[in-house]
Amino acid sequence: METETSPQENGQRRAPVAWADRYLPSTPYGYSDGVGLFDLSHLMGILFRQRYLIGATVGAILLIGLIVTLLTKPIYEASVDVMVDPGPSNIVEGQDLQPTVYGRDMSTYLNTTADVLKSRKMALQVIDALEPAQREALYASYKLDERPDDVSEKEWPALRRNIGATILKEAVETEIPFDSRILTISYRSREPKLAAALANTFANSLMLDNVRRAKEANAYALEYLRQQIDETRTKLQDSELAANAYARRNAIVSEAPLQSANSDDGPPQTITATNLASINSIYTDARAKRIAAEQRWKAIAAIPARQLPEVQQSEFVQPLLATKATLNGQLGQLRERYDDTYPQIVELKAQVASLDRQIAKASADIKNSIRDAYTVAKRQEVGLKSELDRVAGETLDEQGRRVRFGLLERDASSLRDQLAILLQRYNELSSAANVKAGTITMVDEAVPPATPVSPNFARNMAIALILALGLAGALAFLREMFDDRLYSLDDVESKLGQRLLGQTPFVTSDDIDDQTSNPFSALMEAYASIHMAIDFAVPDDHVVLQVTSSQAGEGKSTSALTLARKFAQLGRKTLLVDADLRRPALAAMTGHARPEKGLVDVLLKRTNLADALIANDQQNLDILPVGPTPSNPVEVLSSQALSDFIARCRNTYSVVIFDSSPVMGIADAPLLSRQVDATIYIAEASRVHFGQAKAALRRLRQADANILGVVLTKYRALQAGQSYDYQYRYYSYGEKKA
Repeated sequence: METETSPQENGQRRAPVAWADRYLPSTPYGYSDGVGLFDLSHLMGILFRQRYLIGATVGAILLIGLIVTLLTKPIYEASVDVMVDPGPSNIVEGQDLQPTVYGRDMSTYLNTTADVLKSRKMALQVIDALEPAQREALYASYKLDERPDDVSEKEWPALRRNIGATILKEAVETEIPFDSRILTISYRSREPKLAAALANTFANSLMLDNVRRAKEANAYALEYLRQQIDETRTKLQDSELAANAYARRNAIVSEAPLQSANSDDGPPQTITATNLASINSIYTDARAKRIAAEQRWKAIAAIPARQLPEVQQSEFVQPLLATKATLNGQLGQLRERYDDTYPQIVELKAQVASLDRQIAKASADIKNSIRDAYTVAKRQEVGLKSELDRVAGETLDEQGRRVRFGLLERDASSLRDQLAILLQRYNELSSAANVKAGTITMVDEAVPPATPVSPNFARNMAIALILALGLAGALAFLREMFDDRLYSLDDVESKLGQRLLGQTPFVTSDDIDDQTSNPFSALMEAYASIHMAIDFAVPDDHVVLQVTSSQAGEGKSTSALTLARKFAQLGRKTLLVDADLRRPALAAMTGHARPEKGLVDVLLKRTNLADALIANDQQNLDILPVGPTPSNPVEVLSSQALSDFIARCRNTYSVVIFDSSPVMGIADAPLLSRQVDATIYIAEASRVHFGQAKAALRRLRQADANILGVVLTKYRALQAGQSYDYQYRYYSYGEKKA
């Protein structure tokens, strides 16, 4: 509902104008989720505001990376390629002791080979395999050529060998391929020849170790087979003796039972076995019928009888339903003319009730028949199960003796086959023991590298750049967390919780005169938009406005003067009052020296309003300066004289604008806000802090000020995350580019 109050004769502030709620957005005071940390424009604004910090951090880290790269001693890397084939070609039978490796097992095999290469045992083998000159060069490169004073001469060789093995174990590297069987062995050293020699020695030692382990595996396999052959022979002898003794005790001739037991057609069928098969078939059919009947009964047990498909399709029930429908139709026709006491209606109702009883009885009978079928099937299944168990027991007793003898004979036969296989395998391994081929072969030997692998200038600088960007980003965001200044337009509503009346672009002090003199400049177009927003928010006549800010220098006086001129240009008689009794600025801004008479003289009735006005060439605009600054500004602004002055001006002027002092640290603006209709808060973008603006607005609200909205002045698009010409393109629609 729109409300608008008329001016009060005593000059007090009128009730808040509800027109503002129609034309301007309103946001509850406090924080909101309007702009997230990862909003693109927000990130762009952070990058622009922290550009010097980011640039300095990146430059410093890159410089450190360059210095470290130039001071690092060069390191050379030599590599040798070996092929790992776990399934080599077999020369004779018996060389396939280790099965062929495929798929995922191949990756496991390569990783196992790499772990063997990096073992301490392999490092000791490499130390021993090096030539004396190469071994001494290795010790010298790691400063192991001189014996420490606390180590005896007898202990020093073994200790130096162990230390060298530890160094080699940590220094050797392997590259495991993804789609091939070529394993790359690399070693890094400050001496290129030593790096190549160590890489080749590692490869040779790995191949020799592989062949040695294969021979050891063959020797172990032969010994294991000997033990298995002896144990199998003993078991076979015992099994044959046990089978023969059982046959004698039970008068079993072994030829026929064995033939029957090993026959593909199975044992001969007896009457008991035939009966068992017949009863089992009948029981299976009965069990299937019981399951079907049970499922059918469970499916319909909870369903009303009349809803069953069997009932609805019943030849007995369907005529009854049709007759009932006919009677219900007749009953409905009669009820349209007679009540329920009519004899024919009573008779029809009795017939319908009789039909309902017949239908209910028939439905119940059909449903009970389904349940009875399930009960009968269940009883048949129980009886057949008992008979099946009895016949099965007789059959098992009959076959028990024959099965026992068959088991003894099969054990003996199995042991004979096992013994034959073990003897064959033993003979194959004995022939292949001395021709076992290795699974690792060398593809390319390592050669002394011509160029070092470290330091890598491109990689080091890339790492430095990544670290620099990460550190710079962290510092920028950390600094941004402690920076609570208002930068963007969204900050006004999301942080301050106030209406945004508009914003003005940042203009340097050298260009301010050109901007204000050109009515189509970006600055004046911005103020035109702000004036329109204020005019929509307060559309009534004889309105009194106050313009204030948190601190000096935020564009408060410029905004008040420009808005007053905009109101005057539209034909509204406007009075601009310089109410900053401490640091007045309007007189100087209009090109006048501070006058001898002003607002204080008018309030104290020492002069008339017309005599205190300063000269102004714009029609419909009067400007009242401060004049001499009083010694008691607070008493002046809280006096009844100011209220009377506002009441007189309200009746004379369409718009009265007070350019008051800043809010922070001074009581002038809150006192004046109680006398005016609405207060316009000026906030300079990229300068005013959120805490400061929040405190200023809190002071105004505590003074019962009607805050119309916020004007964001000196808006810097780049610092807010927008493009450079974001605001200027909007306000220069009518301009033509050459």
